[in-house]
Amino acid sequence: MLDALRKGAGTWVAKIFLVLLVFSFAIWGIADVFRGFSSSTAAKVGNAEVSLTDFDRAYRLELDQIGRQIGRPLSTTEGAQFGIPQQVLSRLIADAAMNDEANRLNIGLSDTELARMIQSTPQFQRGGTYDRNRLLETLRQNGIREEQFVEDQRAVARRMQIAEGATGAMAAPRTMLEAINAYENETRAARYILIAPTAVGEIAAPDEAALTTFYEERKAEFRAPETRALTLLELSPERLANAGEVSDEEARAEYDRTIDRYRNDERRRVRQIPFTDSAEAEAAAAELAAGKTFAELMAARNLKDSDVDLGLLTRDKFLDPAVAEAAFALPQGATSQPVKGRFSTLILEVAEIQPASTQPFEAVRDEIKADLATRRAEQEVSDLHDEIEDARASGALLGEVASRFGLQPVTIPAVDAAGRDAAGAPVTLPPARDLLAKAFESDVGVENDALALGTRGFLWFDVTAVTPARDRDLSEVRPAVVEAWLQAERTRKLGELALATAERLRKGETLEAVAAEKGLEVRQAPALKRNLATEDLPAETSSQAFAGPVGTVIEAAGAGGTRAVLVVDSIATPAFFVEAEEIKPIDEMITRQLQSSLLSQLINEVEAQKGVEINQAGIAQIIGTNTQN
Repeated sequence: MLDALRKGAGTWVAKIFLVLLVFSFAIWGIADVFRGFSSSTAAKVGNAEVSLTDFDRAYRLELDQIGRQIGRPLSTTEGAQFGIPQQVLSRLIADAAMNDEANRLNIGLSDTELARMIQSTPQFQRGGTYDRNRLLETLRQNGIREEQFVEDQRAVARRMQIAEGATGAMAAPRTMLEAINAYENETRAARYILIAPTAVGEIAAPDEAALTTFYEERKAEFRAPETRALTLLELSPERLANAGEVSDEEARAEYDRTIDRYRNDERRRVRQIPFTDSAEAEAAAAELAAGKTFAELMAARNLKDSDVDLGLLTRDKFLDPAVAEAAFALPQGATSQPVKGRFSTLILEVAEIQPASTQPFEAVRDEIKADLATRRAEQEVSDLHDEIEDARASGALLGEVASRFGLQPVTIPAVDAAGRDAAGAPVTLPPARDLLAKAFESDVGVENDALALGTRGFLWFDVTAVTPARDRDLSEVRPAVVEAWLQAERTRKLGELALATAERLRKGETLEAVAAEKGLEVRQAPALKRNLATEDLPAETSSQAFAGPVGTVIEAAGAGGTRAVLVVDSIATPAFFVEAEEIKPIDEMITRQLQSSLLSQLINEVEAQKGVEINQAGIAQIIGTNTQN
């Protein structure tokens, strides 16, 4: 979201500037050691510096964003394995280089223009007008001070002036647009038939020699993977907790102590319309008094619910105390008189009221008991963890440890690296991260570190046996091998039949005649496009129809395991009008790519002229790697 905030200037140049700056990693080889400036600096370009604090913040933000995308957090060292530090540092160095260039060129921006730029940002507007509450809330959510944000926006605007000067007038060449339009939008009409696998008839079972030969050529496909037998010992508050040991009296005392958890304060859904001055608000209030509805007042100002709805909030969640006071003084459905808010004069409507309420003890008793039992078990887990570790250090096996502490171990007779047993069925395992990976890195007799189980639990494991991967004997997998042979033979014969059919068409027979002979339907594809699938034809087959002129015969995959034999009947080349709606996205895409390329070259040249120095040791310390890595 920090990157999104820095797009505040709103133009395509700013977006390009902030998105494309992932350059060649060659900068890492330049000036590995600082020469005479602060060790708190991550990099220096010209007279501009990137601080280690800024690098650390930007790197962790990038890791957080990637972690949300992949569904798990990334550590700083894991990020380094994917080259993320280089990408982040490249972006920060590019910003610093262009900031330094803006200083050299004495590029400036007035406070008035900077304020106009920030206030025109869509994220900070409500109902088409600037809403400072939205700005402050967005900054608060991202942990950014207002002063820092304003200076960041000033720097962005100064860099924009350089970028616009270099790329602002660039446009996609007409010839390129015409060629891309022809490639993207050309269509072909075709007739085709689909030959199903059943067309090859029954496939006789293979004889022993054929089956043996087939198996020997594909033995690796039927190989038994390595499996490991495991003993697991799980220790978690949830496993140790016993809600039955918590009395009603204890639960009632906890309920009384934490009663606020079970209270729901009154909440109100409020809609507000801002006005530029008090006179306009008074006029609107008069219209409401005369019978006009709040919805009609919104419609007259082209406002949607999303523009005026503040959400369902408790009194303390309103940013403006005056609005909260007025909203909680009205009954449901009522509208207010003009309210002098912090930033403008408003008229409010209370659209919904949810009264305050308290959940009764009986409704939450079981939940409280379970929570108390789990919390008590947390301390027990901590104590048992240390005792189990001591027992493990003395050489005790997990089965012995479990018996000593009254725990129940779990035995896994066999599991492969994919989590399946010897028969190929999934094995149910505790949700400990990297359990299988660690188990297959270990061996029989090796003491393994405990793995984290959830947020408060632990899992120990012993590898008790290893069954190496091996080639199975044909007798073990005969049914699977026979089925694979039959499928391969069916596919081969279907392909030969389709090829023979296509060859007949190439020699002059008509598709209709061949289809009638085979009892197949001739189907129509009036407008095939490259890389677009149809109901009968995969995208790859549609693309093959563009391999030749009218009359081209194609034999390729059809849907559902069929083979398609297709004849191209006509080619429709799209008309080209640079003003056409369908050309606009192509024009914009190519223009952005050309502008991005030119801007990238400009930034690389500025960096080369100014020189880049990098504090490898400081960066390695943040990442958690040594400078050699």
